[in-house]
Amino acid sequence: MKIAAYRYLVTFIVVAVAVVAAWFLYQKYVTDPWTRDCQVRANVVGIAPRVSGPIINIPVHDNQEVKAGDLLFEIDPADYKTALDSAKASVANEEASALQKQQDLDRENDLFQRKVASKQEFQNAQNAFASAQAQLAAARANLRQAELNLGYTKVYAPLDGYLTNINTSPGAYVHTGDQLLALVDSSSFWIAAYFKETQLLSIKPGRAVKITLMGYHDEPFEGKIESVAWGIFVQDGSGGTTTGLLAAVNQTVDWVRLPQRFPVRVRIIGKPPIPFRIGQTVTVALLPSSSPTPEGLSKQP
Repeated sequence: MKIAAYRYLVTFIVVAVAVVAAWFLYQKYVTDPWTRDCQVRANVVGIAPRVSGPIINIPVHDNQEVKAGDLLFEIDPADYKTALDSAKASVANEEASALQKQQDLDRENDLFQRKVASKQEFQNAQNAFASAQAQLAAARANLRQAELNLGYTKVYAPLDGYLTNINTSPGAYVHTGDQLLALVDSSSFWIAAYFKETQLLSIKPGRAVKITLMGYHDEPFEGKIESVAWGIFVQDGSGGTTTGLLAAVNQTVDWVRLPQRFPVRVRIIGKPPIPFRIGQTVTVALLPSSSPTPEGLSKQP
């Protein structure tokens, strides 16, 4: 009898421990969620020329770090130097024409004041001078554009970053607006963490998280939640023309109705153990909101 009661007691204790553990894990899942479905992201600037022509110089190489203002490539400036010389000649010609029209106007004004010339002749001189001024202004605008175009033959880095996937050589002909190089903005790295919609209630901007890079599990660093996406691309086609504008998150199991996952933007605070690269796999875990950040979690620069 005692043995049976002992067995019942043991069974009851085991079940109670299991229930408490399940409840604790569920609360942990809801209030302090974590996810391995995360990636490093950054802004990528497509470098495109503002003028067309053959490339004559590429002083950079693939995967190079560059600073703002560094020369990336140069287009043959010969045609644009000729266009600049032509624009300068046009300005000189229009200046001479405007000077002549000014002299004609002064002469007609004098004659009109002495009532020698008719009012119509005086007005014709005024109109001719105004037309010459307009043509001179247009010629000067063309000159400024020619100067800009010549300057555009040299393409510089607009910001600090990393060049990647360079697949061109001197001699290649580039067209205006065609993106030629990819420049990763080194100051824009962030983490895209995908959390289930059932976990979003506990995810608030400003909440601290622990970030761990794959392969560097012993070197976590700190981050903070910046924002939660307000939408994802609807896969049933009702998204209309929003393809590419909203994040497309694929379901992982087709025959089970799974909760949707929404991108959560995480700002990096600590110094990562290795340089960031777009697409790196990351684990993000929300830290308990009622407890302080563990000492030594983040390694400040």
